[in-house]
Amino acid sequence: MEQKITEMIVHMSHSHQQMARVIDAERQVAVRMAQIVHAIPDAEPAFAGAPGILDNTGRINKSVVSYLNAIADLQEAMAENLGLVIKELKGQEEE
Repeated sequence: MEQKITEMIVHMSHSHQQMARVIDAERQVAVRMAQIVHAIPDAEPAFAGAPGILDNTGRINKSVVSYLNAIADLQEAMAENLGLVIKELKGQEEE
């Protein structure tokens, strides 16, 4: 039984590692977008006026929100999996 639990934990660990890699990639995109926005000159950028600026700002906001949602999903998945492991270990201790 312990072997199965260990295998489950190893599998969940690999799964979380892959999710963390995806989230890190999203983070890097959001950071780069923020750097690009920061590098925009203050003097009338050529974004087709205010609507263009608003559109680009909206895209950056969506990237940041997507990154934060991915972090929240990762935390939730880790909490659920850890809860299952702890529940299984408690059940094993009772036996």
